[in-house]
Amino acid sequence: MHRYICCHNFLQDLSWNFGREGGRKSEGVRGGGTEEGRWMEVWLCHLINQRGIFFPPHSSPATKTRMEKSLCMLPAVLFLGLLTHGAAALINTPAPTKSYALIDYTTTRPTVNWTEAVTVKGESRDGTTPATAEPDIFTTTVRDKQLDTTDTSKERNKKEKDPRDRKTEDDKSKLDCPPLGLESLRVDDSQIQASSYQRSGLGPHRGRLNIQSGIEDGDLYDGAWCAEYKDRHQWLEVDALHLTLFTGVILQGRNSIWSWDWVETYKVQLSNDSVTWHTSMNGTQEALFEGNQNPETPVLGLLPVPTVARFIRINPQTWYSNGTVCLRAEILGCRVHDPSDIYSAHESGSKDALDFRHHNYKEMRKLMKSVTEECPDITRVYTIGRSYMGLKLYVMEISDNPGKHELGEPEFRYVAGMHGNEALGRELVLNLMQYMCKEYKKGNQRIVRLVTETRIHLLPSMNPDGYEEAYVKGSELSGWAEGRYSFEGIDLNHNFPDLNNIMWDTQEKAADKSKVPNHYIPIPEYYTKEDATVAPETRAVISWMQDIPFVLSANLHGGELVVTYPFDCTRDWAPQEDTPTADNAFFRWLASVYASTNLVMANPDRRICHYEEFQSHNNIINGGAWHTVPGSMNDFSYLHTNCFEVTVELSCDKFPHVSELPIEWENNKESLLVYMEQVHRGIKGVVRDKLTKKGIADAIIKVEDHDHDIRSAADGDYWRLLNPGEYKVIVWAVGYFPSMRRCNVGMEPNPTICDFILTKTPIQRLKEIRAKGEKIPQDLQLRLRALRLRKLRASTKAINRRREGQRMRKARSSQAWKA
Repeated sequence: MHRYICCHNFLQDLSWNFGREGGRKSEGVRGGGTEEGRWMEVWLCHLINQRGIFFPPHSSPATKTRMEKSLCMLPAVLFLGLLTHGAAALINTPAPTKSYALIDYTTTRPTVNWTEAVTVKGESRDGTTPATAEPDIFTTTVRDKQLDTTDTSKERNKKEKDPRDRKTEDDKSKLDCPPLGLESLRVDDSQIQASSYQRSGLGPHRGRLNIQSGIEDGDLYDGAWCAEYKDRHQWLEVDALHLTLFTGVILQGRNSIWSWDWVETYKVQLSNDSVTWHTSMNGTQEALFEGNQNPETPVLGLLPVPTVARFIRINPQTWYSNGTVCLRAEILGCRVHDPSDIYSAHESGSKDALDFRHHNYKEMRKLMKSVTEECPDITRVYTIGRSYMGLKLYVMEISDNPGKHELGEPEFRYVAGMHGNEALGRELVLNLMQYMCKEYKKGNQRIVRLVTETRIHLLPSMNPDGYEEAYVKGSELSGWAEGRYSFEGIDLNHNFPDLNNIMWDTQEKAADKSKVPNHYIPIPEYYTKEDATVAPETRAVISWMQDIPFVLSANLHGGELVVTYPFDCTRDWAPQEDTPTADNAFFRWLASVYASTNLVMANPDRRICHYEEFQSHNNIINGGAWHTVPGSMNDFSYLHTNCFEVTVELSCDKFPHVSELPIEWENNKESLLVYMEQVHRGIKGVVRDKLTKKGIADAIIKVEDHDHDIRSAADGDYWRLLNPGEYKVIVWAVGYFPSMRRCNVGMEPNPTICDFILTKTPIQRLKEIRAKGEKIPQDLQLRLRALRLRKLRASTKAINRRREGQRMRKARSSQAWKA
């Protein structure tokens, strides 16, 4: 505090002028004074502080005397300069009301506002915490928010909101400062230390909010930091690397299926050098924060006085009686701008002017409406059904001819929010809508080509009920599972018909496996019954799939960094087993396209999210090889429709903080675009009737050596995704002779056109003519006569063979009797 002594005394003498308010004389800072007077003192002392005039910690008395003289001259100079440069404007600024604490180190004064803490209680020093010096803090008042908090929202609804929205905003206002990034992995392992730990698998690097453990306890990937000793001297320390205004801590217990461990109360200590520590105070007592009552529910503790420092420690005081000292944590803090920090560079965000925030149901509808108003020629919003609670499942279509399937134009979809608390996919899909609209208007040729050559469908929220539940608590407090399921408690990712086992069981029982259907497997009867446990959201998506001939899709999830491809369900219910489809090579290509262009997945130095190392698999894996998922949407899409679909796990953090959204958009933007472009690989064409030239629906397209067929759409067009190569393609339909062609797929991301003309069989033509009551053409009569003769000859030949066989058997029997 030495650097403020002379400045403070000098400004007391000037406070008559600074503090004049309505003709009243200020009493000076020590005597109270006006807010304007206090602010002027803080501002001038701040300028003195910036110029580095302060007492070193171990200055001699002579040095201090010389520095006092220099120090006390500066306020006068600054005061004259202030008057010259418009101090009146500063004095007339409305007085602020909030305060924060600054540990006594040379810093640039930050400014922020926040909501006061509500989860702390006082406790006198009991000697059980690590020895610390009494906090020597400077308390002041501040005005505008000038910290590196990221709020990139471009729109704010200033109209009166309904009570639920206001309550949600009030809850979220507590988290003014974003998380440092323990959960999102922005905080490196090297920045986290601890007083002790039981083993490496329970080291400080595992003390991250929502980190998940492996199945086996005792390995390298347990679900928390756990101290070696059960006493009050244990701590988990985080180095923010830069001066940070710490505002709160979020705590969680240990993730484990074998043990229960959590911290019930704790203290918070702060430091600028990791040597001298100051305990967070609640008035004159050390603040004691309430921790957890179970392992999973995150609990927020706000500092009574947010404090600027570089290091922060969580010091457990009590813990679950049958457990030990274990915790997972996130730290809330705003980066303080420090001119003396040469490494103080802003983190990269996004240059795209998009609405980067978390959108609840009402805000999502408004955003989708605004996009359609901005780009009415290429967008359309429609609904495919409702959730259990009646929220509509909105889809945005992006196409140069919205509302209509165009012949030869493939249909693509992105589905997000199947698990309601995995919110990043929802926001990325909303970002994609805005981005494509804006870039199309700018004439971006890549986007123009996608819009004109593809019909794109974007479903941002398949489980809106679950999302609303998670949204109320927010990104850090919703936990790992809250909002994951539908309102009825159904996991939508296990709620589709299990067609895999129907196909495999039929193959095992069939004498001729080639006769077993490998596509368009019908929905089983049990699934259609009234008492079947099928969510309305699932039924809506199935109906959507049946109405539109989708070719390619991706299902956006969160909580890991990997792309999975079918099959998701394993044979014989194995918990983990590689279970490839007939199109395994192309599925691997699809997964690799997304993973290799994702900026985080493609980073070879990234840390694993929880306990599985996917980089050795190039960040892609067969779904069954990861863990079996019966009734997944990916498998159903492949076996019941023509659509190829993968699952993208977008981030380690299921519900990233709003400050992370611009970065996540940049991480995924190229991946989202290049994956859509893959819908134009392989072959495509139209199957037509030779006489009418009309398209033939439900014609079967079979590729030799690929045991998975597809069918033509209502207009006769089809799309078959394939890797480069030459393929023998056979097409047939009911009432037509089959047709065969060889189609060559090149390396370019453009489909090879392979059209087919099918000729009706004479019997089929005869049926159609008789149904219309028309006269049978002479050419058809001749063909039917020839067909009858061929059948007669064939039947006569078969009868003669049977007669000859009977005659031979009688002759052999007669010879045997005589012998």
